[in-house]
Amino acid sequence: MSIAPTSPALPFDPTDPIALTQALIRCPSVTPAEGGALQLLAAVLAAEGYAVHRPVFSTPGTPDIENLYARIGTTAPVFVIAGHTDVVPVGDEAAWTREPFAGTIENGTLYGRGACDMKGGLAAMVAAAIRHRRETPGAPGSIAFLVTGDEEGPALNGTVKLLQWAHERGERFDHCILGEPTNPATMSDMIKIGRRGSLTGRLTVQGRQGHVGYPHLADNPVRGMVRLLAALDATPLDAGTTHFDPSNLEVTTLDVGNPATNVIPAQAKAVFNIRFNDSWTPETLAAELERRLREAAGNTVRYTLEIQPTNAIAFLTEPGPFVTLVADAVEAETGRRPALSTTGGTSDARFIKNYCPVVEYGVVGKTMHQVDECVATADVVALERITRRLLAGYFAAQRRA
Repeated sequence: MSIAPTSPALPFDPTDPIALTQALIRCPSVTPAEGGALQLLAAVLAAEGYAVHRPVFSTPGTPDIENLYARIGTTAPVFVIAGHTDVVPVGDEAAWTREPFAGTIENGTLYGRGACDMKGGLAAMVAAAIRHRRETPGAPGSIAFLVTGDEEGPALNGTVKLLQWAHERGERFDHCILGEPTNPATMSDMIKIGRRGSLTGRLTVQGRQGHVGYPHLADNPVRGMVRLLAALDATPLDAGTTHFDPSNLEVTTLDVGNPATNVIPAQAKAVFNIRFNDSWTPETLAAELERRLREAAGNTVRYTLEIQPTNAIAFLTEPGPFVTLVADAVEAETGRRPALSTTGGTSDARFIKNYCPVVEYGVVGKTMHQVDECVATADVVALERITRRLLAGYFAAQRRA
């Protein structure tokens, strides 16, 4: 389903990334609520001549999610700017020192939920794309925006379905930049050229409940669980690869569900998560976990392992002309060459990489998801300049080729 946008007169200049960031923050778009943020972007882009679509996707048992696809230009190459307008809840609003949806600016810092994750980054890139197109009207090539309202939620009705929808319409993409907050401390720190995969396992060890005073009549599952977890963690999964750190397993919960001090529990449960590099697939990693558990359990520990299905698979955008172009734009505007990284959690880049090469670059993310989330206004302005330089260089390079 597509929703035709309205295009009212805007109360701000859409090439001003700070004003646009403030306007987006003032839309309370906590997942799954659209909050007016996508409607605002639709109006901004439609007024600039973009063909705008608002597909709504749903999955049984989940809320409908609004999304946005917009494109200007009809020829290749198609440069995609991707992002999300949904934000996490504010948490304890009383703990905020500024209104979370006011977009307040104080001493060069813009406060609000989504300021750095990722309304500031998206606003900077929208402003840059508008200015670039105004300065090069009728230029060959196309710019497209792929914006979801379901990145911070289950990610079932957002980018993955939006990409499928666009592909079925005949849209083909050449390269993409995703404006997630990639920089740890300064705007020259980091470009993400890939992401680790994520795999979650649920391990259950069966015992036999009994009185602690009569252990011979019971079977304590905690001993078996300790043995199995030690086997999973005893040997590193790998030593890392060229662009990835070693894969890492972390136990996130361990429970026996036993409130009594004189009862041996009937079972023990643990949950673990592994962030894995490109030396593994979910299938090969699951097989290795099963091997370790089987050897450690022998004939004495009764266990089951449930591996949750995952769409978070490790991927890499190989360094090359496109990655170099992004790094060149960052260095030209900041004076420092950014590192190429694959660290951090998952992002919607894991879906986009199936359609075109993708890198991630955005503002400093130190306060993402925190109380008093904020972004330096200078960083948003810098990202607008970097994106504008990137667009100019990208389309110039394509014309030369």
